[in-house]
Amino acid sequence: MTSCSGFGSARWWAIAVALMVGICVPGLSFAQGPLRVDTGLLKDMQADASGLRVFKGIPYAAPPVGGLRWRPPAPVRSWDGERAADTWGPRCVQSERLGPMDPLNSRMDEDCLYLNVWAPARSGNAALPVMVWIHGGSNTNGAASQPEYDGAQLAKNGVIVVSINYRLDIFGFLAHPELTAESATRSSGNYGLLDQIAALQWVQRNISVFGGDPRQVTLFGESAGAIDISLLMASPVAKGLFARAIGQSGGALSRLAGFGPKPLQAGEADGTRFAQSVNASSLAELRARPAAELLAAVVKSPITYGFGVVDGYVVPEHPAAIYAKGTNSDVPLLVGVNADEGSLFTRRMNAPTDARAFSGFLQTLFKGAADKGLALYPPGPNAESTKASFVALMGDAIISHGSWVWAESTAAKARSAVYRYHFTRRPPGAPEFSLYPLAAPGVYHFAEINYVFNNFDTRKEWGWQDTDRGLGKTMASYWTNFAKTGNPNGTGLPQWDAYKPGGGGKVMELSANVGLRDELHRARYEFFEEMLGKSPIR
Repeated sequence: MTSCSGFGSARWWAIAVALMVGICVPGLSFAQGPLRVDTGLLKDMQADASGLRVFKGIPYAAPPVGGLRWRPPAPVRSWDGERAADTWGPRCVQSERLGPMDPLNSRMDEDCLYLNVWAPARSGNAALPVMVWIHGGSNTNGAASQPEYDGAQLAKNGVIVVSINYRLDIFGFLAHPELTAESATRSSGNYGLLDQIAALQWVQRNISVFGGDPRQVTLFGESAGAIDISLLMASPVAKGLFARAIGQSGGALSRLAGFGPKPLQAGEADGTRFAQSVNASSLAELRARPAAELLAAVVKSPITYGFGVVDGYVVPEHPAAIYAKGTNSDVPLLVGVNADEGSLFTRRMNAPTDARAFSGFLQTLFKGAADKGLALYPPGPNAESTKASFVALMGDAIISHGSWVWAESTAAKARSAVYRYHFTRRPPGAPEFSLYPLAAPGVYHFAEINYVFNNFDTRKEWGWQDTDRGLGKTMASYWTNFAKTGNPNGTGLPQWDAYKPGGGGKVMELSANVGLRDELHRARYEFFEEMLGKSPIR
């Protein structure tokens, strides 16, 4: 349905003429009929009171089950009649190692390759920019249907929002010699990334039906979603499918082992060990095993399946090398981190609590450069200050350094602008320890999500303040402005200058007071670069 407001005292014959020619008469609602995507008809969704239509659970690839498990996503079969689009698709198969990420959607299945669309119901010929959200969760957990990812408030800023599911964990990132051998591209291990590419191809083919412009697609994602976007920017397979990119708290350019893509050989060795652990003697046998059995086995495994593989195809070489050469997609980039990224990841670690223990930890990690590491991460006089240095170190290792290298490398090589931010506002009512969301002390990992989506209704009990709502409105404006033009600036917003690499670049602080600040922690990130070089720390 299309809705217009403000209808006055028009004559009935004017209404009839308007209906016949399709003109939007204020105050008049009329059916537009089903929407035709390339695989069939979708039932049109009536606009809500805010003028938005929400389409849920649209299939963008065939169910990756049976013989399609661990294969590139296959085309969707066309359907007859009108398909309803009012129910979220199932979450992809996942454990609850990170907690119940999507408590309102209990459906979980290997048949999970669905996407969702928030589209303004509007008249006019101008196609709208499109923002495609890639959720986080270590590429082992999460779903597009999580309530904090509701795209309504962003869509009200004049964009179309798309959120996608993609295969996770062992189902999305298993490499194996037999999988490589059967592949036409002689690659394996990046099925989750291939799902994301298939979703972007679907957007290119179909988003105009919803009023979107396929030439103006912005990828945005957080944590593993940001890591994946940095890989998609590096991938020749994804070139031309998006025009801009936003990475929140992540980037795959660190060479720290375990926090970026594995070499194919290492991924295949991990896959072989996994098959042996479940007593599967062949790929056919592994494909025949129930998903629940494989999921139970991977939960017990020390091997991580989640950050992709340097497979020679989707990811032709380590992304740090690709960005250093400047052969990645040259698109505008907005990227940043939160003030206390490490607090979430270290909350269950046995953190060193005295200077001697912390010094020993750095000796193990950095070998002969431990003294320099101690100068950058001083242990302090007590357990609290020592733990704070440990949290800062792990936050840099896991998140912040990779994000910085992404920004620095892109800004140094690309013609397109790069914008960096530092988020420093803690949600006022967030508990220090909680299963949902995975809150932690300080301005923890993914504390920015409610603000990016300008969505504060999912955690009303947190007692959001006017400051939070104002910051959410500002950040949503920056994000949607960037999606429209490749530049976050706009009327009434503090000026955000493009980042200059090499030192002296400004970073936008997003907090109670929004404004450009000097770059923080550059010496720490440069130290990681110096230590990592071309070989990962293991």
